Amino acid sequence: MKILHFADLHIGVERYGRIDPDTGLSTRLSDFLKVLDELVDYALSESVDMVVFCGDAYRRRDPSQTHQREFAKRMGCLASNGIAVFLLAGNHDLPSAIGRANSVEIFDTLAVLNTYVGDKPGTHLIDTKSGQVQVVALPWIHRSALLSKNEFKNLTAEQINEKLQQKLGNILAREIDSLDSSIPAILAGHVTISTARVGSERTMLVGQDYVMLHGSLSRPEFDYVALGHIHRRQILSENPPVVYAGSLERVDFGDEGDEKGFYAVELDTSKLVGGRVLSYDFHPVSARRFLTIEINANSDNPTLTVLDTIAKKDIADAVVRLKIKVDEDNEPKIDHAEIRRALSDAHYVGSIEMDVPKERRSRIGNERPEGLSRIEALEMYLKSKNTSPAKSKKILEYGKQLIEGFEL
Repeated sequence: MKILHFADLHIGVERYGRIDPDTGLSTRLSDFLKVLDELVDYALSESVDMVVFCGDAYRRRDPSQTHQREFAKRMGCLASNGIAVFLLAGNHDLPSAIGRANSVEIFDTLAVLNTYVGDKPGTHLIDTKSGQVQVVALPWIHRSALLSKNEFKNLTAEQINEKLQQKLGNILAREIDSLDSSIPAILAGHVTISTARVGSERTMLVGQDYVMLHGSLSRPEFDYVALGHIHRRQILSENPPVVYAGSLERVDFGDEGDEKGFYAVELDTSKLVGGRVLSYDFHPVSARRFLTIEINANSDNPTLTVLDTIAKKDIADAVVRLKIKVDEDNEPKIDHAEIRRALSDAHYVGSIEMDVPKERRSRIGNERPEGLSRIEALEMYLKSKNTSPAKSKKILEYGKQLIEGFEL
């Protein structure tokens, strides 16, 4: 049995793109659809039995009709060719209010052939060309759906997370108890695991994360644990394989060094649980390149230094940002127009950041902190207000995200 595992598509991310004059759509939409097409082509050419998508089809909870059409077109292509498609709901797929439709349940409503939706915890028995498989769904769940307002009262964030862990663990245990050991079983989850290394999704979170313990998912009753929500691909353990596929396309510079793609899993259904996995291999896709170029431009001709450095880099069709270090005397010599022309082969210029060391002021008082970065000024302000270390850390974390988003 052959299964493809991917996650965190996020159709609708348009940052670092431009409008394509031929289509009127963002070039970044083309990026995301192109890598999805690579996955679909692989599934068809390799006669895959099932595709498991582990959540976050779109960037927004209310995707545009165009985004929905393009995603449905590709999922429909898989299903119409006899490939079972399992769609798990992620945090970006769920509405902000209980009672509203989520962005993937339309497939269930229309009873699309060979397509299954996991928008609530439960076990799905799925027929494939190579036999049946059990998929235990653990979608993203709103805190309010698990805990009543009374349960939240007078609890710290850590205590709330412990309650959530316990309730989710109990839900999962009930589903595990009902599994048929003679049929392959996969867990599909959209969650944060305590041992995972996070990536760019920290800037995309909708609401506050809850964290589950690795041991609650790494259960011997599962042949494979397919995960989404963390954008950095990683294997957390191998028996059974507990795997984050990562995002299919690069979202921002936090993904710059990460390879993007999907996992191809092969099971021997004649074996017993614990011995069914023959392989689980990562297959990269041609995601848009992101490139950071750092330059020390302190020279007799700082502009020429910058241009020479750019010429040595492969910037063609990449999203590029420059980080130029230069002193105050050389800063006026930087020709930004000339640098922009040198970057014309790039798909998009994210930013040109100037690092100009200046005299630092040790206190705010009534003076303007001209020599401070924005985050340093915020840190100094918090200190001047005697803000507690814990609160300062939280404010600085969110402040950094906002400042970086503004500067890029």
